[in-house]
Amino acid sequence: MSVDENSKNLEVSVWRGDASGGEYSHYTVPSYSNQTVLDVVSWIQQHCDATLTYRFACRVGMCGSCAMTVNGEPRWTCRTHVNKVIKGDKLTVAPLRNLPVIKDLAADMDPFFEKWVKAKGVHEPSASRHDPMVAVDPQSPQRMAASEGIECINCAVCYSACDTVAANPDYLGPAALQRAWTLVNDEKNKDANSVLDAVSQTGGCHSCHSHGSCTAYCPAELNPMKAVAGLKRTTAFKFLGKRR
Repeated sequence: MSVDENSKNLEVSVWRGDASGGEYSHYTVPSYSNQTVLDVVSWIQQHCDATLTYRFACRVGMCGSCAMTVNGEPRWTCRTHVNKVIKGDKLTVAPLRNLPVIKDLAADMDPFFEKWVKAKGVHEPSASRHDPMVAVDPQSPQRMAASEGIECINCAVCYSACDTVAANPDYLGPAALQRAWTLVNDEKNKDANSVLDAVSQTGGCHSCHSHGSCTAYCPAELNPMKAVAGLKRTTAFKFLGKRR
């Protein structure tokens, strides 16, 4: 990268601390053309303070591990260009909301994945490798509904954006519920009813207030709110003894 001669330095505030508390530290970072927020964080770690803790891997939006809160909004930092989110010449970077902090910008993902398991988000095969393979029509409404959410990479951006998660620690969250909806519609999943039972409990799909932040902030442009609405409808029909 080359320094952008038309730009000033960036004034960057980075949250430093752990689960017991912390505060923002302030850094002056040179501005570069096509600079991402992850570039800024990496520059601070490499040139200002080697103890700065954060998480990243692929740098191209495939793994989702670099998700952080940027100027108050959850984002993939590797795919977020500074010139798209800068306010004045100031940038604020913090860990994801709604998750415990391990240290600095690294959030503890355990509660997020525990919700995924609680929602029965694990595929249970309906056949073994020894059974003949059954063809699935990729254009069937059921398969298309299942396919809408399979590109989720569990970055937890939707979980961080969700106000219901913030207010209700028991809420399973949009990513776990979207995974549940995928399995409910997967013809090769063994038992959709057990998934529906799991997401009907306290903190399940009916706790969603349909604010839509999950869909608005999803970096992969998925629609978790639509999936949650599908679960609400299907669980209601199941309770009434009707087909969806």
